Amino acid sequence: MMHSMSLIDPLDARILLALDDDPDATTLAVSRTLGVSRNTVQARLKRMARVSALRDFGQRVDPAALGYPLVAFISLEISQSLGDAAAEGLIALPEVVEIHSTSGDADMLVKVVARDTTHLYRVTNDMLVIPGVKRSSTSISLAEVLPTRLRTLLEVVAAGPQHA
Repeated sequence: MMHSMSLIDPLDARILLALDDDPDATTLAVSRTLGVSRNTVQARLKRMARVSALRDFGQRVDPAALGYPLVAFISLEISQSLGDAAAEGLIALPEVVEIHSTSGDADMLVKVVARDTTHLYRVTNDMLVIPGVKRSSTSISLAEVLPTRLRTLLEVVAAGPQHA
């Protein structure tokens, strides 16, 4: 989802950084750390959840801890007239953890997790029978050099517009 304006202001970013430092912190503890009222922290968190600025807790779980240590990126060529059906079919596969519509050679880039290469092969074949999926190209991740990180961006926002 693309946003034309920031949904998180400097105080929101400071709240999120405090929770990043201590995920078990209570609203009261965060309010004391930041020197703002508990009601302010609570209202800010509710607003960020309401406008979908916060993602679900499942984003923090390592797939390897669930028995899926292999990560692969699959570029798909999709029949343009069946794009929605293809997306629905992909979403139905539990091993599909992320999907992006892309420009360039591929129409979609799909991040999948698997138990091993045999399992990945099955998942890839499951994708190829989805209506609208025409062709795939798979790249296996050898190592995660930099996991998804947003802390550095939160620090920029927390510093305020003069530092952005």
